[in-house]
Amino acid sequence: MAQKVVIDADECVACGTCVEVCPEVFKMDDGADTAEVIMETGGPEDLIQEAIDSCPTQCITLED
Repeated sequence: MAQKVVIDADECVACGTCVEVCPEVFKMDDGADTAEVIMETGGPEDLIQEAIDSCPTQCITLED
């Protein structure tokens, strides 16, 4: 089974880094308090990992 991308909304500071790195998987509406996962599974794994590594609060994880 593919891993699911998850954002911990309590930790997200809406910096937008994940959206810049991987817009296929993440989005953020204007004025939003957190980023949102729009493709939980099946996204580009290399870019998802880059978004995880780039997140300043480390609030993005992969779960089984």
